[in-house]
Amino acid sequence: MLVRAVLLFLAAALTLYSETFKLYLKDGTYQITREYQVNSDRIRYYSTERGEWEEIPKELIDLDKTERERKAQNDVLVKEAREEDAEDRALRALQKEIAAIPMNPGAYYKQEQKVAALPSADYQIVTDKKRRTLQMISPVPLIAGKASVVIKGEHSTFQVREERPNFYVRLAKEERFGIVSLTPKKNFRVVENISIAPVVKVASEDRKQMDTFEQDLGNGLYKVWPEKPLPPGEYALVEFSDSQDKDDIELLIWDFARPPGA
Repeated sequence: MLVRAVLLFLAAALTLYSETFKLYLKDGTYQITREYQVNSDRIRYYSTERGEWEEIPKELIDLDKTERERKAQNDVLVKEAREEDAEDRALRALQKEIAAIPMNPGAYYKQEQKVAALPSADYQIVTDKKRRTLQMISPVPLIAGKASVVIKGEHSTFQVREERPNFYVRLAKEERFGIVSLTPKKNFRVVENISIAPVVKVASEDRKQMDTFEQDLGNGLYKVWPEKPLPPGEYALVEFSDSQDKDDIELLIWDFARPPGA
């Protein structure tokens, strides 16, 4: 940190040395210069206007005002250098973060500098008439009535301990996605409830979606994290994939849990 601070100061000092500033006279006027020297009762300065060294009696120069303004100018340069350095470090960190995420479509979780792929959850569609097991991207048939999307088991085997965990979603195509709070039931967890209107077969999906921040990292990669701390409970990162068939809905689900006392 000390070395970085010294480098920043030297960079600002070199920039300031090459920049012009005002050498103020006590009568309110000034000379534009890039350097001056105090020689006994004389001030020797380089006039950028005339491109040569000149001298003026020291008693005519307002050195206090000159140095105050130079210091203020120097402070601005140091601040700008620090901001540029912070931006460079942030950009390098972001590039490193993006490079760590695999190019394969899916959901990923970064913990202790290691990236892990979230296991996709097999889910079931529960209706009044039948229960149907679906693989991760199988469509949900729109049959008039009500249905529930559920995941087997009351608890996820994938656990996170952070209150506001960071997830990454690599999309194969542009889709909607978000973090959903699951409703635990006996032997399963409810992801969402679906109501299908008869005749027109328009589906209304009811899910407990959390408020999240999303950052577009390019190439179909998004970073998503909750706006507020997640209470202990069961959750899922869900991609809401509207299929081309108006009679189907597709889902991708990656479940996780925040255990009590995390």
